Amino acid sequence: MNSVVDMNSTDSITLTSIASITLEVADPEAAARFYADAFGLGTLVRTRAADAPTSGFRGFTVSLIVSQPSTVSALFDSAVAAGATVLKPVEKSLWGVGCVVQAPDGAIWKVATSAKKDTGPATREIDRIVVLLGAEDVSASKRFYVDRGLAVDKSFGSYVDFATPSSPVGLGLYKHRALAKDAGVAPEGTGSHRIQINGNAGSFIDPDGFAWGPASE
Repeated sequence: MNSVVDMNSTDSITLTSIASITLEVADPEAAARFYADAFGLGTLVRTRAADAPTSGFRGFTVSLIVSQPSTVSALFDSAVAAGATVLKPVEKSLWGVGCVVQAPDGAIWKVATSAKKDTGPATREIDRIVVLLGAEDVSASKRFYVDRGLAVDKSFGSYVDFATPSSPVGLGLYKHRALAKDAGVAPEGTGSHRIQINGNAGSFIDPDGFAWGPASE
């Protein structure tokens, strides 16, 4: 078992990259099949068995950023066909096109593009994966991650996007209630987050209880 670094420690390794996420699920093989069939994510999303109690909103979402509306629709269709529950159907908004689904294991996924029109044939290509963590105090959580080495790319109101140019997985913060509203679910939830984020700074727990582990896990 990996030791957990005190979240207030200043002796931890600088956090500069995120390699993958690990989702704790009841059936790892079934979950792995879902993510392969739905999104084709490979080793960027790992699964492991866990029965830690959890209910309601788990406090995070994972966004798949794509290039055009037809790709949003293609990934939405494949996720639903693989067993996902629709939280928000594919729809246009002022900022682009998106949808939200919940995987059979309970994790919430958003697929989105800022493009309003297609520029080519539909694909299943994903440009960027971003984990959004719901924070009770966005400013405090922002300081925590900045102190660990992450630079801020964008920050406004209750939203923070960290700069992770060399990482296959990005990281953002959103006010807990705002993130739940964006996902189309009630904000209440208890128990385990059932996610571990794997980066280059070892094991630690952030102010909102999200667990981090080494990239090799």
